Amino acid sequence: MTEERDVIRVLLVDDQSMVRAGFRVILGMAEDIEVVGDCGDGRSAVELAERLRPDVVCMDVRMPGGDGLTATREILSRLADDPPHVLIVTTFDLDDYVFGALEAGAAGFVLKDTDPDDLIDAVRRVAAGHGLVDHTVTRRVISEFARRTPPPQPEEDPAALLTGRETEIVRLLARGMSNAEIGRELFIETTTVKSHLGRAMTKIGARDRVQTVVWAYRTGVAHP
Repeated sequence: MTEERDVIRVLLVDDQSMVRAGFRVILGMAEDIEVVGDCGDGRSAVELAERLRPDVVCMDVRMPGGDGLTATREILSRLADDPPHVLIVTTFDLDDYVFGALEAGAAGFVLKDTDPDDLIDAVRRVAAGHGLVDHTVTRRVISEFARRTPPPQPEEDPAALLTGRETEIVRLLARGMSNAEIGRELFIETTTVKSHLGRAMTKIGARDRVQTVVWAYRTGVAHP
């Protein structure tokens, strides 16, 4: 007997109708994903997100009539009680808009030329709160994000929110490590990593791994 999955409701936002049509076909191949709407600009995205309440928004970044960065920030602000996971879909893997979207609260991103199976997997992983999906790309993004992030305010001590072990794990996460890699680095079980990371995320108010990394760099916790 196969395990039933909850259906993931997806909103597609891209100014190219052919891209939206292609993504609709690709995501339609997955029994646990339903495309509930699509539009071609940021303003319409905000309106549809409020009306349709999707689980995931696949958001383009460069669009006329309202860019994806502004739309991401507004969607997450308006739907703060139960926000969707925003998956940025971009042509450029190190685009300024990508970093802005991550800072605005996006859960991660994929490239427009990603394989169909990888797009489906990305939607599933983001919906489950796993954040950035490609570890190779993640490391490059984190490295660039770290370079662009201003130094923390010296009077702040955000690490005081976390235990020593939680701080270690968040720092390794901010280096682009998976739970398994963190476990090997610290000689602990992957399940233990997951437990510590979950508690750390609760303490700092982060919804997923990506926002935990953003928090770590923004506050300086990523830098010992």
